[in-house]
Amino acid sequence: MLRIHFTPRDLARITVSTQPAPLWEILLSLHMLQHQDGRLVFEDWRRQVRTRVAPDQMRLLLELSPARGYSPDFLTPAESPPDFESALELMLSTPRQQIRDQLALLSKYRPASPWTRELARGEGDSLRKLGRAVRTYHDAAIAPYWKSIGTHVSADHAHRGEALACHGVDRLLSTLHPRVRWAAPVLQVLDMNDRDLYLDGRGIELQPSAFCWQVPTKLRDPELKPILVYPIHHAPGILRQSSAETADSTGALGSLLGATRAAALEAAATGCTTTELAKHCKISPAAASHQATVLREAGLITTRRAGASVRHEITQLGIWLLSGHGSGGHRQSPRQKSVGQSL
Repeated sequence: MLRIHFTPRDLARITVSTQPAPLWEILLSLHMLQHQDGRLVFEDWRRQVRTRVAPDQMRLLLELSPARGYSPDFLTPAESPPDFESALELMLSTPRQQIRDQLALLSKYRPASPWTRELARGEGDSLRKLGRAVRTYHDAAIAPYWKSIGTHVSADHAHRGEALACHGVDRLLSTLHPRVRWAAPVLQVLDMNDRDLYLDGRGIELQPSAFCWQVPTKLRDPELKPILVYPIHHAPGILRQSSAETADSTGALGSLLGATRAAALEAAATGCTTTELAKHCKISPAAASHQATVLREAGLITTRRAGASVRHEITQLGIWLLSGHGSGGHRQSPRQKSVGQSL
């Protein structure tokens, strides 16, 4: 069990990411590609990816990211920006000694390959080769699904924000994940290696992820910025390609709700004010207020006061409808919302 120790200063410096982290999604999706868990959620995605990524490119990445266990921290830089190209550039600029040390640690868990030895020695264009492989994989396995991933991560963020606003930090931490327990001032993460992590006033970033499966994860090095990556609610339909999403918004969902109301529900997935809802839907504020009322009365969104304005946020039922699975799957209780800013 991992025990994360909070001080009062740490509780005041918790943040929850509003967006998915591209390098974390790449790494964790490589893990998911190597086993068969979550077939209802990931099997179509696995089938697509295996036909799109060349075996030689895939081999390089899988040698750095075993299905379970340690993967080098440099693959997911602690201060990684939210856009892929900037994040990739930061990863490739990791100091050579840091890469060498982490690959030496990886070799304790699995034998070094010619490729990982080449990378550890910093030979020739080894980093450029890694960059090409990561970009190729991202373009095939992540980019087509990025809008769908972002929608669900934003919805998770909104629910956790509601938990914080209505019930405080105890509710936020105690409802983070079924395998996470909050026994103040310690956050216990089950199924992780037995160790203690003392935040010492640094706070922690909570990063929701579509490809994180069953158990949260983190960077191994305790000296790096504390980040806990946790799974969003997984259900069939969270990985939808952009073309399919567009057709769904303008087609089936639009036919069910009407095009304007479907657009309003989509806007609420990331949280919005009535003014922002009106701009997104290209309607008047009065019309936006009416659309929000209809969605709220149907249980698809919630509305709460935020200063001088109100904020509309999607409910779990709304997420299911937006994702295209309606009520046909196994439903879990609503997940609380998050922050995205310091508490």
